Amino acid sequence: MSPYPIRVSEISRPALRASELNVRLAGSLGWDVSVLAETGSTNADLAVRAREGARAGTVLVADLQTAGRGRSGRSWSAPPRSSLAVSVLLRPVDIPAERWGWLPLLAGVAVAEVVRRVAQLEATLKWPNDVLVDDRKLAGLLAERVDGGVGPALVLGIGLNTTLTAEERPVPTATSLLLEGAAETDRTKVLVAVLSELGERYAGWAAAGGDPEASGLLPAYTGLCSTLGRHVRVELPGGEALTGRAEAVDTEGRLVVDGRAVSAGDVVHVR
Repeated sequence: MSPYPIRVSEISRPALRASELNVRLAGSLGWDVSVLAETGSTNADLAVRAREGARAGTVLVADLQTAGRGRSGRSWSAPPRSSLAVSVLLRPVDIPAERWGWLPLLAGVAVAEVVRRVAQLEATLKWPNDVLVDDRKLAGLLAERVDGGVGPALVLGIGLNTTLTAEERPVPTATSLLLEGAAETDRTKVLVAVLSELGERYAGWAAAGGDPEASGLLPAYTGLCSTLGRHVRVELPGGEALTGRAEAVDTEGRLVVDGRAVSAGDVVHVR
């Protein structure tokens, strides 16, 4: 992380360039991007559109999100134009429902790969899908199933800190592309790269029937997951805590800790 203080007045935070996004993302990927100046939650907005029949590939991204949500109902917010707040609509109706749980992990892989390639930072994944740089959280994801309307769908939300300063961080363990000295912090360019990577990985996963091994998703995920091999504490739903060594991620996307597979929980890297 940069040791030098960065003042907000020294940072360029341009609005997202909607025309560039759609020109560069249309093509075979089929993304249809709408840019909002301000909204409460892009995930909530997109869920409404999904129930109204919005097609797969619909994307909402906001310059300011005031009521964003993370896992377990946590709130998430950031100053205007300091982060990417984006939600994408997927309709993997031909994929068995039990494999849908791989989609947030797939998105985590896509974001981490872009951070590595475009921002030139050594990003890793904390199970299930937090994107870290040196154990500092750079991005988080939230997947929500939506039923009704024309059929089931998945809304996948991504929050990625781009030019957040140290003073603007919600917690000391958060970070941003700017703070880590990234080669690229422009939100439009980063979003183009993220959606391109996400589209390609999703297409490969869907073509393999959602099989994480046949699609190459499982080895890609485990290769990026810094949770594996570490001593962890997993805070499980209901208040139970599990401690032990994170041994593997199984074919269902579950974290295996001392022989026990868990499908949900908050992971703390103990050492």
